[in-house]
Amino acid sequence: MTQRRTILLTALGAPFVPGKGRAQGSTGGTAPFPSRPVRIVLPYAPGGQSDTVARLIAPRMAAVLGQSVVVENRTGAGGSIGAGLVAGAPADGHILLFDTPSILIVPFAVKDLPFDYERDLVPLGMAVSQPYVLGVTGAFPARDVAGLVAHGRTGKSIGFGTPGVGSIGHLAGALLGHRAGIAMEHVAYRGGADAARDLAAGNLEAAVITPNSLDLVVQTGRARALGQTSERPSPLLPGIPTIASAGLPGFDLTSWNAAFVRAGTPEPVMEALDRAFRAAVDNPEVQEAFRRMGGEPGQESRAVFGERLVRERALVRDIVQRTGITF
Repeated sequence: MTQRRTILLTALGAPFVPGKGRAQGSTGGTAPFPSRPVRIVLPYAPGGQSDTVARLIAPRMAAVLGQSVVVENRTGAGGSIGAGLVAGAPADGHILLFDTPSILIVPFAVKDLPFDYERDLVPLGMAVSQPYVLGVTGAFPARDVAGLVAHGRTGKSIGFGTPGVGSIGHLAGALLGHRAGIAMEHVAYRGGADAARDLAAGNLEAAVITPNSLDLVVQTGRARALGQTSERPSPLLPGIPTIASAGLPGFDLTSWNAAFVRAGTPEPVMEALDRAFRAAVDNPEVQEAFRRMGGEPGQESRAVFGERLVRERALVRDIVQRTGITF
């Protein structure tokens, strides 16, 4: 544990001391905001969906703020390297974290973090949300979620692929197994596209991945989409029922991309960032790009998104406790 903590502290570049580095009125009187380029820290590798979303909104935010907005990929330690960089920065609004629901899961997966996600980071807003989709290989005997559950209740373990440990797909598969009383064996991949390829090849029975990752192999007939993980069906996924509708009421796990800032950031700065962020997300071209990816543009205010985080933290904690899921 001590060694892991030392490595993480070194990667963050400096010891993290809660409360240090917070703005002391530097943005309130003389220095206008932003006074230099704004950095969006992304704790994931380039090329994925989160990276694509961040790079769609960055130039639109820059147009409103009148300063450059630069996306930086800082991977490692389950995303906590990038998050720790923002959590330990001055609370002046010049650095943001752009993350996913993994922000709720990392505290269970990475021990002895030198910062606290809930205490040290506050939400700015959601950019886009989307359910994951449960799909099966073309030769799988079940044609719907109820059929998959019936198949599992014969005593057969069902292997399901996801974009990785701690992803929404991982949680959804574990929750499905727990709620339905069937054995779901997690197979972690580096990304949804990799899981989809094995699904299409018949090397994997099932997968819980993003709609755009699954869609390509569904179109070829080598896989089938059985259910979406959100409680309410997404209008962008017509013909795919919810898992909740298959006798599992309340089943609701949705992925999202959202921005966070350092706790203690002055309210005038938060308001400026909020205006720029909302203008970027509300841009028609950006919203169309989101829909092509199978996502719905975020419509929640800062306050409403904050309430979502409280609910989802409690849900993740409950899933971990009830299923015994490990990361």
